[in-house]
Amino acid sequence: MIHDPSLQRIGPGKTVTLHFSVCLADGQLLDSTRERPDPAVFTVGDGSLTPGFEKAVFGLKVGDRRSMVIPAAEAFGDWQEGNVQTFARHLFINTDLSVGLVVSFADKSKSELPGVVKELRDEDVVVDFNHPLAGRDLLFEVDIISVRDADAQPFTLKV
Repeated sequence: MIHDPSLQRIGPGKTVTLHFSVCLADGQLLDSTRERPDPAVFTVGDGSLTPGFEKAVFGLKVGDRRSMVIPAAEAFGDWQEGNVQTFARHLFINTDLSVGLVVSFADKSKSELPGVVKELRDEDVVVDFNHPLAGRDLLFEVDIISVRDADAQPFTLKV
């Protein structure tokens, strides 16, 4: 029995090679692999894509091209007011603060948590810990190049 890898569909246990572009709803390009020398490769469930992006490509196979809108909640999440925090300005020692500056904090588990300075007040600094794309619907365009079992070796054609 000959197994045709071009018929494999994206789903759990698959490694996928693809070209992609991600844009805002207004068409502003955020990221793309199309001008890079190599396409993107990910294994379903490895965490390199948000679940919403993975779900959007489920069922696609080699040669498929799709454009789809990924709603904010499935992309980088909805914007949350609770992710905006106010800190005393004196806590920012030796930091040249400005609106838009990305600052890093350590959370309770000592993981890095980046935030963006949104407002500077006389005594306070307002920092937004939402992902910069939170609350934004995104246009995701993909070209599927290969789909294989995650534990299979990549196929190389020798001429």
